[in-house]
Amino acid sequence: MLRALSIRDYVIVETLELELAAGFTALTGETGAGKSILIDALALALGGRADAAVVRAGAARADISAEFDLAAASAAKRWLAEQEFDEPDEACVLRRTIDAAGRSRAFVNGRPATAAQLREVGEMLVDIHGQHEHQQLVRRDSQRALLDAFAGAEPAAREVAARFGEWRKAAEVRAARERAQVTSARERELLAHEIRELESLGFEPQRWQEEESEHRRLAHAQELIATVSECAQTLDEADDAATARLAHAGARLAQAASIDPALEEARRGAEAAHAHAQESAHALRRYLQKLELDPGRLAELDARIKAVMDCARKYRVEPAAIPAALDERRSRLAELGGEESLEKLKEQESACERAYRAAAGELTAARRAAAKRLGTGATQAMQRLAMGGGRLEVALEPLDTPTAGGLEAVELQVAAHAGQPLAPLARVASGGELSRISLAIQVQLSGAAAVPTLIFDEVDAGIGGAVAEIVGELLQALSRRHQVLCVTHLAQVAVHARRQMRVAKEAHARGAFATVADLDREAREAEIARMLGGVRITEATRGHAAEMLQNANGAGTPVGKDKGRAATGRS
Repeated sequence: MLRALSIRDYVIVETLELELAAGFTALTGETGAGKSILIDALALALGGRADAAVVRAGAARADISAEFDLAAASAAKRWLAEQEFDEPDEACVLRRTIDAAGRSRAFVNGRPATAAQLREVGEMLVDIHGQHEHQQLVRRDSQRALLDAFAGAEPAAREVAARFGEWRKAAEVRAARERAQVTSARERELLAHEIRELESLGFEPQRWQEEESEHRRLAHAQELIATVSECAQTLDEADDAATARLAHAGARLAQAASIDPALEEARRGAEAAHAHAQESAHALRRYLQKLELDPGRLAELDARIKAVMDCARKYRVEPAAIPAALDERRSRLAELGGEESLEKLKEQESACERAYRAAAGELTAARRAAAKRLGTGATQAMQRLAMGGGRLEVALEPLDTPTAGGLEAVELQVAAHAGQPLAPLARVASGGELSRISLAIQVQLSGAAAVPTLIFDEVDAGIGGAVAEIVGELLQALSRRHQVLCVTHLAQVAVHARRQMRVAKEAHARGAFATVADLDREAREAEIARMLGGVRITEATRGHAAEMLQNANGAGTPVGKDKGRAATGRS
């Protein structure tokens, strides 16, 4: 459950430290005091969309932290362990900061995370029902998602969507292959010809480099022979050859070094130069012995190089890219395939269809079982919400064409009053009726939810009187299995809370800021009286408030003892 909520510099909240408890907590206050702002801040800590506009004017950043007790959140504990965010005390702290430039940072148990990770674990901890959800209830896709959530079949629905995508992709590939077989016979023939031509060339990059080098050598053989012969003669064969002169210089320097040792280094240099000159002369003679004029081989290489260059020009590539051009054509020919590959694609498509229909069949079974339970539970809740004789059923209509959503359309059908025939929800419900039907369905969903904390943000809008009292009883019943927080304007709802917090907006020289006070019994009576009587609170109104709290089965038991300051946020 949610143990604590810390908010800094968020919209009109300067600083707030809110401690929360199990059971049903009501958040009340004047219109515009900032009750829903607290829920919006929590949603941000749960990975909601970040916006620089939420940073309080003049502040550098907004900072929201939500601390959860994981005793009843096994799925969240597993997720935290898998992501290596777990803590030994089975706690979870989700934190979000947004700076004035709109940059957002997320943390799980003090370690950097992504907003997507916050959302993923947040969905296992908190379920928020907003005041405008009934407006989405008339959409078919929302009704299908609602039924899947109630059935606990959301993973199955995702599996069906994934299988449908695989089937659709397989069908597209098969259809493309069929079209290709009709239109690409000429292309296949051309590709086969080009592949044969490229293969017959026998081009190998390493061999090509060797052939180019050999061709250059043979093409310039005469020039090389002349140059090498001249250099060999200069080094070791002429009368004044370099080796002879270096040997003479070395001998003279040896005599001189015997007189002055300072010349020893010069002597060694001359001796080394003589040795190098001799090695070079030997190398040149060996080269001349191997180098020979071979017009036949030169002509052969001329033809080979011409063939390679002609091929490279034909396919508009550099010679080194000829193997890549060959591989490209082989791959394209394999893609075009033939009858054998088409049959394989058909088999793959059929296998994907079977997998889809198997998954969709399981989803249909889960939906059918859940549809009856949801219809029965929502009908009972509707009748308690002053819609006597009304009923709701979930219709599953088989589709002619399978979809990513399954093999059937889901439609909520309702009769708002006794004697009315069932009809689609969007056609028969007025605004007030739609709000009550939405609340009845949300109660069913929340009762089946695995998350420990349920939050209702003014879902009681548009109702009052005895209906509001029933709403309070329903929320109170939910709080026996879940932690329930509800933002409400209705005294009939608030009195059923175990705990009540008042949100107020106070004006200061620096602007208006929100505060939150945890109310004791006396403060609750005053707040309920305000909700009942408006500006003027009479003794009769206060007495009525006390009576309502007393009648709500002890729901008015206080938590704080300092008349509202135990959990106050400073603004």
